[in-house]
Amino acid sequence: MAKLDILYFAWVREIIGCDSEQVDQPPAGVTVADLIEQLAARDGGYGQALGDQSRLRAALDQRFVPLDSLVGEALELAIFPPVTGG
Repeated sequence: MAKLDILYFAWVREIIGCDSEQVDQPPAGVTVADLIEQLAARDGGYGQALGDQSRLRAALDQRFVPLDSLVGEALELAIFPPVTGG
């Protein structure tokens, strides 16, 4: 079965306690938001880090996407807080 690499950055990584993991490729029709919701239901820091999706941004295969985007056949999902600069 195909796998999806999930990468966590900044405070998301710190709260969850890991920088990446690999999960089974989700079925057709699953959005990034759906997958984040599934991850947030896990034990540990997942709920704290991923529970408020308004505080998250995502990229599929290194392209920024809205959270309502389909995961499709992407190989990589990155989850991170909004980037601020100065």
